[in-house]
Amino acid sequence: MITLHGFAASNYYNLVKHVLLYKQLPFQEHLIYGGSDELLKVSPAGKVPAITTAEGLNISESSVICDFIEETYPAIPLYPENAGERAVVRQIMKMAELYFELPSRRLIPYAFSGTEVPESVKAEVRQVLTRGITGLSRLCQFSPWIAGERFTMADIYVYYVNTIVSAFGSSQLDWDVLAEIPGMKQWNESMSQSVIAKKVEADRLANMPEFMQKVKAQIQAAKAT
Repeated sequence: MITLHGFAASNYYNLVKHVLLYKQLPFQEHLIYGGSDELLKVSPAGKVPAITTAEGLNISESSVICDFIEETYPAIPLYPENAGERAVVRQIMKMAELYFELPSRRLIPYAFSGTEVPESVKAEVRQVLTRGITGLSRLCQFSPWIAGERFTMADIYVYYVNTIVSAFGSSQLDWDVLAEIPGMKQWNESMSQSVIAKKVEADRLANMPEFMQKVKAQIQAAKAT
């Protein structure tokens, strides 16, 4: 059985969890937070999530984990058979990661500490997000799924990227980023209504109080040094 290491407040953890649930694979969850020696045993960079396979292989990095799951358990596919169509799916995922999630993550420390985001940082983040909006507007189809008629890995990937964009990009910039891409908000709402997404969200909410306690403790420790 696969073991999924990490914590439910992490969007990347939830992304992998959604993939496992969608593919109807048996797995167990191991609650573990970043920065621990225990996590370093299964994740070389100490990042969440990581998985341990039934054979005892440890794998980290969410995109690598997702590809491993897809290749090992192809019965319920999340990538098209056609190489060109697969490339489009991966292009959407990469663009969402580079130009949507990563810039939004720059705002997380300010949100957690309650400090004002410097205007220079806001300008830089807006510039990168605008690039993402332009690219995703050209690539995404929402007909009805993000890459076309079939539900793919890009639907799961972008949905969990958007949780970071909405929680930190939009809130810290006072900018409804998802609304800038025609069809994105409607698709995102549809994704949130799936049985799997609701379960993942319920588990995330249950984990948030403990996660926030750890974040506050880290902020206080940083102030004390």
